[in-house]
Order: sequence, then C-alpha cells, then structure tokens
Amino acid sequence: MNVFTSIGRSARLCLFAVVVTVAVPAGAQSTPQPVIPQPQTIIPAAPQLAASSWILMDANSGRILAEHNSDERLPPASLTKLMTAYLVERELDRGTINLTDMVNISENAWRTGGSKMFIEVGDQVSVDNLLHGIIIVSGNDASVAMAEHLAGGETPFADLMNQHATRLGMDNTNFQNATGLPGDNHYSTAHDMARLSRHIINDYPDHYAIYSQRTFSYGGIDQPNRNRLLWRDPSVDGLKTGWTTEAGFCLVSSAKRDDMRLISVVMGTNSDEARAQETQKLLSYGFRFFETMKLYERGAVLATPRVWGGDINELRVGVDEEVFMTLPRNRNEELRARLNLNPDLQAPIAVGDEVGTLEVHLGDEVVGERRLVALENIEEGGLFKRLFDQVQRFFSNLISSFTD
Repeated sequence: MNVFTSIGRSARLCLFAVVVTVAVPAGAQSTPQPVIPQPQTIIPAAPQLAASSWILMDANSGRILAEHNSDERLPPASLTKLMTAYLVERELDRGTINLTDMVNISENAWRTGGSKMFIEVGDQVSVDNLLHGIIIVSGNDASVAMAEHLAGGETPFADLMNQHATRLGMDNTNFQNATGLPGDNHYSTAHDMARLSRHIINDYPDHYAIYSQRTFSYGGIDQPNRNRLLWRDPSVDGLKTGWTTEAGFCLVSSAKRDDMRLISVVMGTNSDEARAQETQKLLSYGFRFFETMKLYERGAVLATPRVWGGDINELRVGVDEEVFMTLPRNRNEELRARLNLNPDLQAPIAVGDEVGTLEVHLGDEVVGERRLVALENIEEGGLFKRLFDQVQRFFSNLISSFTD
C-alpha cells in the first residue's frame, strides 16, 4: 500500500495531507495553463579548504553537506579525547560513576607528556574536574587518569574505545590510547569524528555545555580553550582541537543557528589560525545555503492500515524516532512523503515491529528513508473473528486482482 503525503511549512507542526488525484469527467473541457518555470535555489560548489581532509554534517539529520577525503585515515591527535569524554559521559549517564567521585592520580597519569591539566601524583580529583580538564584544556594527564579509573589502565580503556567506535559505525578508526599521542596504529577520519560528535551532542546533552567553556582553572592555573571560534562566532559551542607534528592542526566544531545545528571537522591544516578560518568557511556555507526541518515527531501516527485476524481492525503506524531532513533553502514546499506499507498485515503485531517504510522526496529525488513501525500491540482475535477476517481477506484480494 503506497500513500503520498505533502510536506510543506506545516511539517514543523508535524501535519500532513493526503494528495488525491481526481480524474477529469469524460467530455469535460479544460483550458491548458501556461507552465511558468519556478526559480530554484542555486547551490554553489562547497568551498575548497587548505586542509588534508574535511566534512560538514547536519547534527540532526546526519546529512553530509560537503566533504573532501573524509574517509582517509589520518592521525587524529587530541580529537581522540572526544571518545575519551564520550565514554566518561556514558558511564555518568548509566550511573556507574558520579561527577563527585574522587579519582586517585597515579604517577603514570602525572608523567604523561603533552598538554596538561596539571594534576599531581597522589591527588584525589573529582570526575567533574577531570572531565572539564579533558574537554577544555585537552589534559593528557586527566585523560589517562580517567582511563585508569574506568578500565584499570590505558590499554584496556583503548579496547573499550574501539568497541564503542565499532558500535557507532566508526569503521575507519582505531585507538591505541586515550590521549591522541602518536601511535603506529592510531588513526581516525573526518567522517568518523563527525559521527562521534553527533552522538556526543545528541546522546548526552546534559554534559554538552562543557564543550563551549572558554577557560578552565585548576590548582591556581588558568588555561584557555584552544578553539578560537568560541570567541569569534557566538553560534559555535564546541567541540575539540588537536595538534601533533604528524596530524597538523585539527578542529571539530559545532554551531547552532535557529533550529539548525552543523558539525564540521577539519584535519591537517598548517596553523591554529588556519583551522579556525577553514572551519568558518564550512559553517558559513552550510548555514547560508541549507536548512533543516523536523518533519515528524517520534510516535506521530502517519497511517492506520487494516490488520487481519486481530482483536482490532486498524493499526496505528508511525516512526520511532524524530525525522529531520536537511535540504537547500526555500525548497521545503517541494517535499513529499511516500508511505510504503506492507500490503497484508496480520496479527499478532507488537510495538516496534517494522510494517513499511517512509520515503521523503524532494521533487523527483528520494532524500531520506525511515522505517515505519507499529505504535501499538494487536493481539490475535477470537476464533470467529479470525474466520470472518479470512473470508473478508479472500474477497478483498479477489477484487484487488481484477482492479490491478
């Protein structure tokens, strides 16, 4: 069963209307109307950046708006700490640790080279302070301390990092440590870092405000966040810088303007200033030429198809996640949704069972697809109900065979 619905500005309120095609009666006269070409939004080519690799992604829809070598495996430097922070946030969300928990600082953590939070051997430091130290000042010592606290050591923690990278679809990433210090088999990609950043933003929003903090003070030492865009662009609120000789200057940023949030990843630039400027080019391009719309809320009822052999005859069908689409600006009136429902639904049906697909069309192009699921349980009906439905179903299929 295929049903087309139109999606316009009302999509923001999750409304839709069925488009009905009506035949013209025989003999009726119709006056041909001139076809006036409508202006289309012109999207220029994405900017070319002075970087080894980059990507621009919408945080809600996941659509990639621009990319270059985005799946090339490169040393990620301190962008690695995005996964370190993500795993800390995950354990906080699960309740296995608390922000007020105190962490013993080992000599191993204290001795770790590179950027530091400046914790001391034998200190007890709160998880809250260590998480701030990882995100804001890129503390290698804080990263190792949390790795030891969560997994007993940096090597088993790196194993956890890789397991979660696989779970998140980061297929071109391998971590050997929690810091991003160089390793022979330590690599990631711009695409994978964008994926991870999207999860950081959407999975654990309660902790995301840390990524926008410009400074952090610990032990009487004030240190700035190295993301220059936090000072230059008020829409930018994260995420992480990175640098090593091998990696060059890298930056993962996110910015929100109105209802649209973008994620940019730039890897392998030649200076701190260059990574900020190249990132700004990507963000400006995305916000200027694209917009993101929420089409449907999670649980919105999109159809009520017939169900055979159930204790009720109709099933409420919808989506089990919010549906966002990113499209060129001023083309939202061209959106159409097609509901492809399984033609022969039979009880029993459980909540969450897939019963079809939702296709979103922009003009003639399919720009998104989501699964349609049952929003309620339907149990088998009684014996006489099932027999009655079998008879109805037989004649319904018979009639359909003559009209197809």
